[in-house]
Amino acid sequence: MIRVMVVDDEQLVRGALAKMVDSRPDMSVVAEAANGPQAVAAVRRHRTDVVLMDVRMAGGDGIAATAAIRRLPDPPQVLVLTTFDLDEHVLAALEAGASGFLLKDTEPDRLFHAIRTVASGEATLAPTVTRRLIERTRERALKAKANAARYEFSALTAREREVLKCIAEGASNQAISKRLYLSEATVKTHVSKVLAKLGLENRVQAALIARDADF
Repeated sequence: MIRVMVVDDEQLVRGALAKMVDSRPDMSVVAEAANGPQAVAAVRRHRTDVVLMDVRMAGGDGIAATAAIRRLPDPPQVLVLTTFDLDEHVLAALEAGASGFLLKDTEPDRLFHAIRTVASGEATLAPTVTRRLIERTRERALKAKANAARYEFSALTAREREVLKCIAEGASNQAISKRLYLSEATVKTHVSKVLAKLGLENRVQAALIARDADF
């Protein structure tokens, strides 16, 4: 039997959720709370496996309550269930220790599945949230990669940066020679120095790192 606590400052919503969860043969609502501090106190009094936690509540928000609950000895899992599909709420909830994030328009069967999932120690997210987190993670990774590349570029001289820009545009040594009014031998020397300073093996890698950094 999965012991569930429902936390929501709207009594009708809280009551409806509790009744719905109690209708499952493998779930039982052991407590209810109307705000964050009440939820923390209730977790101390009741053995709970999963807390269904709202985010915005009068008298104490769900994010702070989630963090407080997860700091307790042998804490229950927290499944955030909210109306507000905002990135800052998602990230704050996950950083606070929540194991899941769903919207209140989630279908009952999906909610029950999510409760079972987090009770088993796994994580679950609403599909829209998952897509946004993946995209945000990708953007952060690209930004970090670009920042690292820009830092590496600081080791290049002005002329070497000009050569790298030409490489990024796909120019050959002969083309770079004509564009920068240098001998091909000098261009080859600059290319070798660029690769050495950036720790790269070939021109393709140089072109890619320049592109990632929007050089």
